[in-house]
Amino acid sequence: MAEHQTQTWLTQEAADRLRAELVDLEGPRRADIIAKIESARAEGDLKENGGYHAAREEQGKMEGRIRQLKHMLENAHIGTPPAGESGVVGLGMLVTVDIAGDEVKFLLGSREIATDDVDVYSEKSPLGAAVLGAKVGQTVTYTAPNGKTISVGVIEAQTYF
Repeated sequence: MAEHQTQTWLTQEAADRLRAELVDLEGPRRADIIAKIESARAEGDLKENGGYHAAREEQGKMEGRIRQLKHMLENAHIGTPPAGESGVVGLGMLVTVDIAGDEVKFLLGSREIATDDVDVYSEKSPLGAAVLGAKVGQTVTYTAPNGKTISVGVIEAQTYF
């Protein structure tokens, strides 16, 4: 059975930033953690050695991030964000919507492309999937995880970068 591949849309800048993080994690950061583990191991009794256990936990988190970065970069579609053509919501766009009278602004895509503190919704999320391809002025609906149907009015869609 073929494994399902998840493709992530990234800008070139975001891909470069993630590659640099990966190089750092696989090189100097990995070496630092290995040195911490060896130093803690040299202290003796590992059963009650807090430094050893903390270093092993840090190593586990780092190795998880390395796997995540490798998967994301291997399956990335690297390109430029859409130009906001004719007010259609696309990946890499800052979208403003009306949900039950509240104006909500978010970036549609991967949090890896965000360069500042902005809410990010994946195009695979219920809200993201509902607005992807919608036109400004259009109202779309989606089913929330709690089963409620929610109407969303698209107010604005502009290129994030």
